[in-house]
Amino acid sequence: DWVDRVSIELTTGMLATMFDFPWEERRKLTYWSDITTMGPEQLAEIGKTEQDRIDDLKECLTYFTNLWNERKDKPATGELDFVSALANSAATQDVAPEVSPLEYLGTLILLIVGGNDTTRNSTTGGVLALNENPAEYEKLREDPSLIPNMVNEIIRWQTPLAHMRRTATRDTVLGGKQIKQGEKVVMWYVSGNRDDTVIPDADQFLIDRKNSKQHLSFGWGVHFCMGSRLAEMQLRVLWEEIMDRFEFVEVVGEPTRVKSSFVKGYHELPVRVHPKK
Repeated sequence: DWVDRVSIELTTGMLATMFDFPWEERRKLTYWSDITTMGPEQLAEIGKTEQDRIDDLKECLTYFTNLWNERKDKPATGELDFVSALANSAATQDVAPEVSPLEYLGTLILLIVGGNDTTRNSTTGGVLALNENPAEYEKLREDPSLIPNMVNEIIRWQTPLAHMRRTATRDTVLGGKQIKQGEKVVMWYVSGNRDDTVIPDADQFLIDRKNSKQHLSFGWGVHFCMGSRLAEMQLRVLWEEIMDRFEFVEVVGEPTRVKSSFVKGYHELPVRVHPKK
């Protein structure tokens, strides 16, 4: 199962490293990310309620509050982890966790979900896209230098988070439609990434696409994804290693997809890896 053995392990391992989170408990990070983005139907499928979600996120806050307290006012040894950086930064001395636990939790969940769901599902989606487009896989075998460009195309093609919702701060007209202050607007990134008036042949997966960075998967403007460069690097290094080790990562069954209008993701993807001879 590519999702469990590769996608989750790599992204969760990266998060655990950056938080200096206890390695043997690293899958707690995966769970807290998943429980945050689940809809009511998904919660019901795993026997959970909305109250269970709240309780689980309280556990997340308690766990990270303990890490904060352990690391506050302690000199850094080696590379500085996120929790130590937050606990000892001059910019956070008067805020969470003591004064504002919700702000601390919100920051953590932003980092956990942003570092898990998105890259994890692009890691899986890239394997699936190449199997569905064998001519592109052959291009990659012939020219591995296409990997950085392909990474951008995978992120566009996958669009791991389908949309974001915002609230209009003032009256405006967009695309000939009146939007009033206070109204909620849903921005469908997945639709923008298939806009053939802007992206030529937008419904095709092309690893040598020109202007491959021209996509909306990371958002735009002040809300642009803070982890975009890290996500690109993770995917680039992953595919460099895959191409060094394997002739073919073969999808051998249908993917099991996440039931969500927000996360475009996968629960399982059965594969067979063919090592290079």
